[in-house]
Amino acid sequence: MRELLEFYRDKRVLLTGHTGFKGAWLTEILLLSGAEVCGYALPPEEGGLFDRLQLAQRVPSVAGDVRDLERLRDAFRTFSPEIVLHLAAQPLVRESYRDPAGTYSTNVMGTVHILECVRESDTVRSFLNVTTDKVYQNREWVWGYREYERLDGEEPYANSKSCSELVTGCYHRSFLKEKGVAVSTARAGNAIGGGDYARDRIIPDCVRAAGRGESVVLRNPGAVRPYQHVLELLGAYLLIAKAQYEDKGLSGSYNVGPSEADCVTTWELAELFCRFWGQGASCQAGGDKGPRESNLLLLDSSKIRSVLGWRPNWNLERGVEQTVRWYKSAENGGARAETERQIREFFGI
Repeated sequence: MRELLEFYRDKRVLLTGHTGFKGAWLTEILLLSGAEVCGYALPPEEGGLFDRLQLAQRVPSVAGDVRDLERLRDAFRTFSPEIVLHLAAQPLVRESYRDPAGTYSTNVMGTVHILECVRESDTVRSFLNVTTDKVYQNREWVWGYREYERLDGEEPYANSKSCSELVTGCYHRSFLKEKGVAVSTARAGNAIGGGDYARDRIIPDCVRAAGRGESVVLRNPGAVRPYQHVLELLGAYLLIAKAQYEDKGLSGSYNVGPSEADCVTTWELAELFCRFWGQGASCQAGGDKGPRESNLLLLDSSKIRSVLGWRPNWNLERGVEQTVRWYKSAENGGARAETERQIREFFGI
């Protein structure tokens, strides 16, 4: 893993969505690797991970919306990136039901705008679009979906990401392959880790409930998801972008999922959290189930394992343990130190 980060030393990396949960972790990783990073995103939420890591003072940032094509163009012209990692999105299923038009606008046209900037660039060599495991037409099979299966996410968030996949493939075939730009998409599952404070996500809900001394209420306790620590996903993203930078023939789509043993129910994940949190933390079923979400969603990650040699580093139990440790450290002002410690341990640096 150390060699992976060494590749990024002095590389010019443009990262969209760097003020979000995964984006802030990825920014910290890239800074530790010695990369030249420029972020493009909406302003961070006050008190979120971006603020806790003091990244505004440590990385050049452009405050902008991916739906603003001219502002994006200016960022590309100013920074001249070699690698573009596209994480900016409206990422919440329930929010996509509340605002479907805004979700499609951000996740589809935002991707079009990023790709248009890549098409116009003379410096970009590797582009990665981070989507989701939910892009597949989900028949709730008991086996994992493979990259060639039909894209047709059901709810607005998933469907918008399916459209983003199609847009990416079209730009690659129509423009970017001829320009020599490597293009891939990464279809990852549910990320857990310290610093996630979003609403309607299981770990942040657990943290808030435990902090209040209440039992966390699980809307869909039997839903099975491919949960992974955020560092697992980000390591895979960096590996894909590196591999195709060095060999354009590796462009494509890659599922990024855990081992079968780590595909667990929401109830099992919450119980793990409560065990590591201690202090009487507990969970219970109930509450507003909200709009429909799939009960079973699994990925087959054979391709990234066989083609790129990727393997999960931390199992789910280890990931939950590290997540709880992060939140407890953050309570005492240690968010940045704990984030860096986990990155160094994970990547062996």
